[in-house]
Amino acid sequence: MILKEEHPHQRIVTAANAVKQAQIRWRLAHHKALSRTRTPAHGNCCGRVVSKNHFFKHSRAFLWFLLCNIVMSADSFAHSQLLINVQNQGGEVIQESITSNIAEDLITLEFQKTDGTLITQVIDFRNEVQILKALVLGEEERGQSQYQVMCFATKFNKGDFISSAAMAKLRQKNPHTIRTPEEDKGRETFTMSSWVQLNRSLPITRHLQGLCAEAMDATYVRDVDLKAWAELPGSSISSLEAATEKFPDTLSTRCNEVSSLWAPCLCNLETCIGWYPCGLKYCKGKGVAGGDSSGAQQQAQPTNYRCGIKTCRKCTQFTYYVRQKQQCLWDE
Repeated sequence: MILKEEHPHQRIVTAANAVKQAQIRWRLAHHKALSRTRTPAHGNCCGRVVSKNHFFKHSRAFLWFLLCNIVMSADSFAHSQLLINVQNQGGEVIQESITSNIAEDLITLEFQKTDGTLITQVIDFRNEVQILKALVLGEEERGQSQYQVMCFATKFNKGDFISSAAMAKLRQKNPHTIRTPEEDKGRETFTMSSWVQLNRSLPITRHLQGLCAEAMDATYVRDVDLKAWAELPGSSISSLEAATEKFPDTLSTRCNEVSSLWAPCLCNLETCIGWYPCGLKYCKGKGVAGGDSSGAQQQAQPTNYRCGIKTCRKCTQFTYYVRQKQQCLWDE
């Protein structure tokens, strides 16, 4: 098993132990004074007389200390991050960061390719939305800006990635190990059909506007996904379509077939997620034997328990409209 799963209460137990140790230290520090708090009005603390209000104030401070520890441990449990060393198909090693946010039901996977391209994948489980953001470094000698950002919002199928709660429980046994996936899921092609108007993108997901702020004119979606999201509770096709603008219907020329840098064309962008947890593994174990009403012992029934994760690799190719070939120089 590449990763081990932490018991769901483990962090709470760890935090409770830390608080208990702090409580012991506090009592030791105030031991002499506490031993005299039975006096009617005053006690003696470290050679000086103090009122019981001293202890009340310190007690309140300690209660606030306990509360802060509880809040911090809860926040730590709600956010979990793994750093994974992954070997790509070219033999190079890159580092992936996978963050789970249980409170928002989000998973964020991020890595930088060897050519400098920064890839960010965000999965919004509540709205069944997957956002892939690509920050591509520009070719300044060819008139491009320092970088350009594109975002692609597609329908997410929940079975393609383990849940945010399951992700938060995973721990690496060997953080420095170079990982390779167990299964290659090949390449999936998405042909985008519309731009997303970020200031009206809330019906898709509220995370789109913040994540893709630098892709104001380069955030894309498909009509088929809009129709799928419209079937979700609380959604409607009218509000989803109001957040988009369709591409021109007449264009069908690929950018690698266009000579002018200023002509519109259809661009291709491909990226691969080299390693991600795509499913859970279950093992068979022996159940607990029990007895019936007559007292006879019954044979234990086998049970299944979660014992690990399945890891995958997957490539995605996006085809989308650009107003100038200058915005798609890698597709030549």
